[in-house]
Amino acid sequence: MALLARPGAHCAARPAAPRTTPRTAPTARPASGRRPPALRDLGPNWYAPVMGTAIVAVAGAGLRAGAPGPAAGIPGLGAVCVVMWALSAVLLALVLSARAGHWLRHRDRARAQLLDPAVAPFYGCLAMALLAVGTATLTVGREVLGERAAVTVDAVLFGAGTLLGPALAVAIPYLMAVRHRLSPADVSPAWLLPLVAPMVSAAAAAPLVPYLPAGQWREALLYGGYGLFGLSLFATLTVLPLIVARLLLHGPPPLAATPLLFLVLGPLGQSATALHLLAGAAPGAVGASQARVLGAFALLYGVPVLGFALFWLVLAAALVVRAARRGMRFTMTWWAFTFPVGTCVTGTAGLAGRTGLVALEWLAVGLFAALVTAWAVAAWRTLRGLLRGTLPAAAGAGAPAPAAALTA
Repeated sequence: MALLARPGAHCAARPAAPRTTPRTAPTARPASGRRPPALRDLGPNWYAPVMGTAIVAVAGAGLRAGAPGPAAGIPGLGAVCVVMWALSAVLLALVLSARAGHWLRHRDRARAQLLDPAVAPFYGCLAMALLAVGTATLTVGREVLGERAAVTVDAVLFGAGTLLGPALAVAIPYLMAVRHRLSPADVSPAWLLPLVAPMVSAAAAAPLVPYLPAGQWREALLYGGYGLFGLSLFATLTVLPLIVARLLLHGPPPLAATPLLFLVLGPLGQSATALHLLAGAAPGAVGASQARVLGAFALLYGVPVLGFALFWLVLAAALVVRAARRGMRFTMTWWAFTFPVGTCVTGTAGLAGRTGLVALEWLAVGLFAALVTAWAVAAWRTLRGLLRGTLPAAAGAGAPAPAAALTA
């Protein structure tokens, strides 16, 4: 699904108060010269590196599962997947701890972020980070932890992420509707983040189906996954036209927010992935005739959606190139190049396995190469910004700000 830089939105509280800039600017350095508290400006966008790291492991595992094929020639792919899973698990623990400290020590700031329509959508990253690391643990981490421990960890993270995802998918739009007055120019691809979380749950449910008792338990989880798929799909379809209209009628987003256009790939790739995985889990949960129908549905849905995803990928990439030529600098929005592209890798690899098309296998490998490159660039620039204390401000369209610990 990255990423906190302001999309340039200005919102005002109801009913008719004058518009004010949401309170997301970094805390000014005190006159004494000391840095502000390390956790003061930590935002929910910091779950995006967790997602972006975990998806590399999951996508690589998906390519390995399709071997023999083009992915079979990638040296050390299995080892890379294990390293990326372990790193994502460590990052999840660090960010969860830091965010807990943020809520305990800076509750006023945390509440302000939750009530800010430009920041609140990034709370969806919490659910997706839990789900992504859980799936990576089951698909990759079981080589290290063993199957039983991996299933237990995944079940816990899946349960937490699935409880949070639908709740946030309702709560964030509710807060935006009742607490703020938004205009068409305020529309941001970040609005998709809480809506995609249930789709990630749908995909994450499938690998757990075989570990449940046969009968009602497996069938309930399988169809529960399809229910989460529908929740996310139809919610996304209400927002996606707004994003396209905003782009065409109001022009490209601000430079720092341009990478957020890649977030549109998230629900596209993740929905194709979810249907592929759920159809793969169906034979052990439902009858043969139902399983065949679900497999056909995955194919008939996935191919057209992949076509639109490729269209949007080219369009978003062209706008990013335009923004780079106009001076776009690094911000946390660059993590939007990771998780959404990773979902396209898993969706394409699933279609390749279902159709047997070598062209789709090569496309999945090419997208995986782009994903790894994007992750390496975003990770290096983030780490360098933290070490130098020059990580761009969360709200300042790229203006430098002090960066202590996990400050954004």
